[in-house]
Amino acid sequence: MQTISWQDFEMVELRVGTLVRVEPFPEARRPAYKVWADFGPELGVRKSSAQITDLYRPEDLVGRQIVAVVNFPPKQIGPIQSEFLLTGFYRPAGAGGIATPAPGGATGPKRG
Repeated sequence: MQTISWQDFEMVELRVGTLVRVEPFPEARRPAYKVWADFGPELGVRKSSAQITDLYRPEDLVGRQIVAVVNFPPKQIGPIQSEFLLTGFYRPAGAGGIATPAPGGATGPKRG
């Protein structure tokens, strides 16, 4: 495994967004969805694609909060330009689950 420096990691901008639209992406080489996420007033709605069809249906994803990398340069993926990277976790069976923020927000639950 290749390692990165702390400075490399500090350059990655992770943001929480809400999926507002999810559609099939039949033009993709591997099964995928076209996804649009709202990252709030500063970044607005951005689009991408995600290979998550094995675990999720479009109707189950709309309204779900996600964690995404928002400072990669745009990347052309077939007919769409990806504007963020949806983060997830590898599973040995192959399909990966998406990363979501914990209930209580990005800072986690309040402690007494």
